[in-house]
Amino acid sequence: MRKRGILDFAIDQDRNKYRQSHVRVPSYSHCVSLTTYHLPLTTYHLPPSPILYKPSTLFLIITPSKILSLSLTFRFSINLLRLQPVMDTKIGSLDVAKPASNDIVSCNQINSTAIQPCLPLTCGADSTLGGHLARRLVEIGVTDVFSVPGDFNLTLLDHLIAQPALNVVGCCNELNAGYAADGFARARGVGACVVTFTVGGLSVLNAIAGAYSENLPLICIVGGPNSNDYGTSRILHHTIGLPDFSQELRCFQTITCFQAVVNNLENAHELIDTAISTALKESKPVYISISCNLPGIPHPTFSCDPVPFSLSPKLSNKMGLEAAVEAAAEFLNKAVKPVLVGGPKLRVATAYDAFVELADACGYALAVMPSAKGQVPEHHPHFIGTYWGAVSTTFCAEIVESADAYLFAGPIFNDYSSVGYSLLLKKEKAIVVQPDRVVIANGPAFGCVLMKDFLRALAKRLKHNNTAYENYHRIFVPEGRPLKSAPKEPLRVNVLFQHIQNMLSGETAVIAETGDSWFNCQKLKLPKGCGYEFQMQYGSIGWSVGATLGYAQAVPEKRVIACIGDGSFQVTAQDVSTMLRCGQKTIIFLINNGGYTIEVEIHDGPYNVIKNWNYTGLIDAIHNGEGKCWTAKVFCEEELVEAIATATGPKKDCLCFIEVIVHKDDTSKELLEWGSRVSAANSRPPNPQ
Repeated sequence: MRKRGILDFAIDQDRNKYRQSHVRVPSYSHCVSLTTYHLPLTTYHLPPSPILYKPSTLFLIITPSKILSLSLTFRFSINLLRLQPVMDTKIGSLDVAKPASNDIVSCNQINSTAIQPCLPLTCGADSTLGGHLARRLVEIGVTDVFSVPGDFNLTLLDHLIAQPALNVVGCCNELNAGYAADGFARARGVGACVVTFTVGGLSVLNAIAGAYSENLPLICIVGGPNSNDYGTSRILHHTIGLPDFSQELRCFQTITCFQAVVNNLENAHELIDTAISTALKESKPVYISISCNLPGIPHPTFSCDPVPFSLSPKLSNKMGLEAAVEAAAEFLNKAVKPVLVGGPKLRVATAYDAFVELADACGYALAVMPSAKGQVPEHHPHFIGTYWGAVSTTFCAEIVESADAYLFAGPIFNDYSSVGYSLLLKKEKAIVVQPDRVVIANGPAFGCVLMKDFLRALAKRLKHNNTAYENYHRIFVPEGRPLKSAPKEPLRVNVLFQHIQNMLSGETAVIAETGDSWFNCQKLKLPKGCGYEFQMQYGSIGWSVGATLGYAQAVPEKRVIACIGDGSFQVTAQDVSTMLRCGQKTIIFLINNGGYTIEVEIHDGPYNVIKNWNYTGLIDAIHNGEGKCWTAKVFCEEELVEAIATATGPKKDCLCFIEVIVHKDDTSKELLEWGSRVSAANSRPPNPQ
């Protein structure tokens, strides 16, 4: 990881003038000759390993030293480098630049990414730390920051609110603020939350850990102690009563990819920019602690109009890529009935389009792992469903597991996705493609090979082979419809999801809570443009309430449909009030079956029974006449049909909360199978010593 240099000057290309700004310079050498210059007394620190800035225009190359004093007018005779980027992918407002030529270059070669503001940026008369942070967040595509105020972050929140392009959303608790940032990042590519020191930081940890497990770039900002208190023996409130303020930092070190403690204005600019750029490059959360007395203080490094970030994306090693493609093509072209399976790391690799290009070119049967649902178009002509071992969608597992070769793009094989380690896959038949690595069967592994480069190159080398899809089409029998309900018969879960299926369109998105909704929502067929999210790797109950808040805030043009169990809802219910404050029009189906059903199917006990709430009454109390809200409690199919008609008709501009009463033992058959297998995996006896 290279640090940025802070050298306060930039070239005005059009008028050959020079104005104060921030430019990053590379640590490697190119020719620069200074002909005339003036040196004032102002000094700027330039770290030993700075990197490139502003790649889409001109690069100024200069040999770095420890301290430079530069200002006023310069005249240069410069060897300049010019990039002509081709925009390839977009995350938030982050455009990833790719060389104009089709050659794939070495991992060491420099290329860059420019992040342009998605909304007009504004700044006050002076440039402060808080203003700089606000502008950086807007620049990378964050329009909403989810926060809980505390005395250590109040001044910082003032500066975030002062940025017109940034909306500060107050949440009911830090856990939900973190979940909301998680949901926002899923839709926009990056999210942010702001909490207070220790009591807020430790409360948000669970949500940050979930974002880390799901490879989501999330900026967790904490208002920290006054800078004068560091290094003293003072004991502060919101701590555990020790003068050591590092407890919170140590907790974040294992669940973030970078930690910045900003208690000094001199290096604040560098720490903030490094943290944000690291989150984007690593696709992981970062932690930024900012002393409570610093946000409002101006400093020369906080330019009112900062030069955009310059990120250096990873690039494939040309020889490694060619070797990997050659080996994979030989392996797959000799197979009789190969298949493709998409995994959840398609997101972090930004390889959705490349994966679809490969599927179009080769004609293989196309499936997804459960945690990748929504990342591969289900309207693709060769799509065969979700591969989830024994609980796969109909006929999908039979095709995948009987194939003589399978390519998994970005898989995660854990105990949940493998149904208690019961997948019938063989390593010698598999090509596993990770974001920067390819492993072919029991043979070679190729590093420094990006997934999207590999998939696109492979698409040009594979012979068309639709044998596996033809086999699927030959054996496929459409699933039967649920039995028709008798008049006023108690509502069944399969009937509920039949009606939810009919609600889906390109203008909707589905959020599935941990529990039986995982399995019922997996069976939904997503139309083109329909979003879908759930948290499978971390599986934290209650995630969906905050995630729904953040996701709906990120894509207001879509109507979010959240399927939440009663047990999970009790963990995080408060932030339905924040949805109302934000004027969201989400439809929440609260599935009331009296307990933790997913836990019942793994291991039952009295601890899985919860106190029943009057959920619609609770939401009415939260509504309290403020905002647009409508609630209904349904017991049978007739009432469900009427409630859906109201929610999608007269109340389409309201937050609609529909409590669905079902029997405590009414579960999907997939949960019954999955629960028994996971239970068996959990209860394995210790290995003999």
